[in-house]
Amino acid sequence: MDVAPLLALAAGAVAVAAAARRLGWQAPLLLVLVGFGVSFVPGVPQFAIDGDLLLAVVLPPLLYSAALEVSYADFRALLRPIVQLGVGLVVVTAVVVALVAHAVVPGLSLPAALVLGAVVAPPDAVSAAAIGRQLGLPRPVMAVLSGESLINDAASLTFYKVALAAVFGAGGALLGLDATDAASTFALAVTVGVALGLAIGFVVHLVRVRLDDPVVTSVIGVVVPFAAYLLAEELSGSGVLAVVAAGLYLGHRSPEAGYASRLQERPLWSSLDLLLQAVVFALIGLQLRYVAEAAEASARSNWSLAGAALLVLGTAVAVRPVFVYAVEGLRGVPRPWRRRRSRSHRPSWRQQTVISWTGMRGVVTLAAAAAVPADFPDRDVLQLLAYAVTIGTLLLQGLSLPWLIRTLGVTDPDQARRDAEAEVHLAERATAAALERVAEVEQELVERVGPERAHAVADRIRGPLLARARSMSAAVRAEESEDADRSRRRARTFHRVRQEIIQVQRRVLMEERDKGHLDEEVMRAVLQELDYEEAATANSWVGRL
Repeated sequence: MDVAPLLALAAGAVAVAAAARRLGWQAPLLLVLVGFGVSFVPGVPQFAIDGDLLLAVVLPPLLYSAALEVSYADFRALLRPIVQLGVGLVVVTAVVVALVAHAVVPGLSLPAALVLGAVVAPPDAVSAAAIGRQLGLPRPVMAVLSGESLINDAASLTFYKVALAAVFGAGGALLGLDATDAASTFALAVTVGVALGLAIGFVVHLVRVRLDDPVVTSVIGVVVPFAAYLLAEELSGSGVLAVVAAGLYLGHRSPEAGYASRLQERPLWSSLDLLLQAVVFALIGLQLRYVAEAAEASARSNWSLAGAALLVLGTAVAVRPVFVYAVEGLRGVPRPWRRRRSRSHRPSWRQQTVISWTGMRGVVTLAAAAAVPADFPDRDVLQLLAYAVTIGTLLLQGLSLPWLIRTLGVTDPDQARRDAEAEVHLAERATAAALERVAEVEQELVERVGPERAHAVADRIRGPLLARARSMSAAVRAEESEDADRSRRRARTFHRVRQEIIQVQRRVLMEERDKGHLDEEVMRAVLQELDYEEAATANSWVGRL
């Protein structure tokens, strides 16, 4: 493929995604619709999608960046519902969709239908997570959705491999699958994937904390997801689980690394996520026309294909809420041999409803459908049904999810207050520890510069520490609301003036450079200092009030 069409695709996809972000629209759906429309423009080439390449190049960085942001503590605490959705629901969805597709698509074998079920089983949490953050979904709900998205791809791709083997001859008695082979394949994928991912994460962390070079550590971070995925797949493990395990480990241990690496990695992964997701969803739209035309050329009628697509879509959508409520119902069945759990940790029916409606499909469905071998029977029909499920869920669930969240009121209005209290508590403890260190430094300085100068130096350090802690406490913990509001206004005014001062300093810096009074190297060093100061100001506690 020529480079120019690829560059045009990437530039156009990012432009559409940027417009969607600015307008507050659903970027995946808009990208699909625009891509579909562009595919009819004369001169636009047909982009051949290599599914294996997508799985190896696009999926690892998306999973890795998501894993870096997931709280390991929340993931561990909510492991049961995460595994139920990420593994149990994937298997149930794949089987039910396969049975429906086998019944409604004439001539579609059960193993081939199971491949389709595996392809459309895993939801993509990108859209749901963006909506949830925007509307303030409770943090436990977001943790479950994020955790599910990290492991459901591994379950679906493992199921996909087993079903694909059944299509090409390695079948069995259970739904056309070899149950023993399926169990051993899944066990090997989990064991090798998790062990390899943790090993890679451990080694990279050791290198990261000992290497004082943020550029090199950032490059190592970029290589990690690809190395973990490809090496695990080469060893018959799950590349997805290897990437997730490495990302969870490195994300949990990231505070031990240098600050420069963290400051560089977050915008890097955010930018890469935007680019990859935009290109993938644009490809879905661009390919839709040709997938539909190929399916239309088959022996089946258009009406039968349309009916099958609607039934498969309806099944894929319906299985999730049935599964969510069924699992919650089983949790309520008394089991004397198990320790009784507090209901305070169980989601409300409103939260379950929202979770059951976050089934939008995306990257993995596209990549797995494209990776189906060319000699696969009814490949065009399978791809058409997979695209129908992806676009249908984006339309049906993606557009209605914000309305559902607002209607049910699934938010946590006290989360901001709890976060502020936790931040104040942390600031107080950190300030106390810092003051102890300042006292030690003061005693060390007494012998060198005398008590008076040592005390003056220590006071200059103590002042900003104490002022920040007092300002935070006054803005959050003031007993009277008027006092709290007054403290917040004062803090915000200081915050705004400080940003304006930085802008003035930056303008003077540019003027001196343009007049030839300042060397370029000096200008860049001072500019970097101002940038860091502005970033610290923009991300300070005041902006989170």
